[in-house]
Amino acid sequence: MVRDLPFPRSLPEFQRLFPDDGACAAYLEKIRWPRGFICPKCGDSQEPYRFANRPHVLRCRVCKEDTALTADTVMARTRTPLSTWFWGAYLISSLTPGMSAVQFQRQLGISRYETAFQLLHKLRAGMVRPERDRIGNVGDHVEIDETWVGGKTRGKGRGVHSQTLVIGAVEVRHKEPKEGGKAKVRRGGRYAGRLRLEVVPSRTAEVLCGFIESAVVPGTFVVTDDWGAYGKLASSFDHLPVVEGGDPQVAEDYLPIIHLVFSNLKAWLTGVHHGVRPQHLQAYLNEFTFRFNRRFYPFNSFRSLLGIGGAVDAPTYDQLYSGEWEHPTISSRHG
Repeated sequence: MVRDLPFPRSLPEFQRLFPDDGACAAYLEKIRWPRGFICPKCGDSQEPYRFANRPHVLRCRVCKEDTALTADTVMARTRTPLSTWFWGAYLISSLTPGMSAVQFQRQLGISRYETAFQLLHKLRAGMVRPERDRIGNVGDHVEIDETWVGGKTRGKGRGVHSQTLVIGAVEVRHKEPKEGGKAKVRRGGRYAGRLRLEVVPSRTAEVLCGFIESAVVPGTFVVTDDWGAYGKLASSFDHLPVVEGGDPQVAEDYLPIIHLVFSNLKAWLTGVHHGVRPQHLQAYLNEFTFRFNRRFYPFNSFRSLLGIGGAVDAPTYDQLYSGEWEHPTISSRHG
C-alpha cells in the first residue's frame, strides 16, 4: 500500500532513499502498482522488461507495450530527470514556508527560470486531490468569509489596485484544556481543522453559496457574516449569520479562525512570493491549503504529493504563459 512506503525525514535520509533515477522510478512503480506491475494494455502481471538507461519505462513481456511511470502524472512527458522532480517535491513539501521559483531554481540547479516556474506549478497541480472530501462533520462547525488579496501596484497611482476576491471555509475544532495545566487557552480552545480556499469573481449568492455547497457537507453548522448573499444557506445548512457592525470584537468572537487563516495567507504570499499575479493566485491558494491541511504531519506531505500527483492533469509551459490553463478548484471538480 502507498501508506506503507517510506518517506524521508531529513536530507541525509532523502539521499539514502533516492540516490539516483532508478530509486525514484522504483518508488513511483510502488505508488502506481502497490501489488506488482499490471500491463495497462493487456492486463498481464509478469515481471516487465526494464532498461538501465530508461528507468522510468517498463515493457510488458506479453504485448511488448511500453508504459511510462510518469504517464498520467504531473511528470508526464517530462525531459527533466526523476531525481530533480523528487528533490523538488521534497523541498516544496517539507519546507514550512515553501519557496519561490527563484529559490527553487537555485536549489535544484535549473538553468532557466521558466523551467523552474513550470515545475513548481506542475507540483502545485499535484497538491489537489480529485473529488476531495467536503469539510465539516458532526461536532465541528465551519467559519466562512471572504477577503481581498492584492495590494498597491506601481504606476497606477494612489490606492489599492488589482485585488482578487477569495472565499475561505475552515473547520473549527475544539481542544479540551489539560487537567492542572497552567497554559492559557487561546480562542476558547478553538483551532483550525481542514481548509478550503478559492478565487471567486463576485460576492453574489450564486457564486458564494455555490462554493459552500461544493466545499461543505450539507447540514453542517456554518457561521458567516450577515452579507445578504448568504441568506439561502439556511435551506441546506444550520446557518448562523453574524452582524459585525464594524465591531472587531464580534469578528474575534465568531469568526476568529478564518480571519487568522486570511492573515497568515497574506503574510505568506508577501513574505515568500512577494505577491502573485491574479492569473495564478488559485495555484498558490492550493499550495497554502495543501500545507495547512498537513501541518500536523509535515513529513507525510512528500509522499502524499507524489501519490496525489498520479491522478491529476498538469499545465504545459504554453498553457501557463498563455493563460489557457485553469488552476484546479473545488468547483472544477478536477481539483
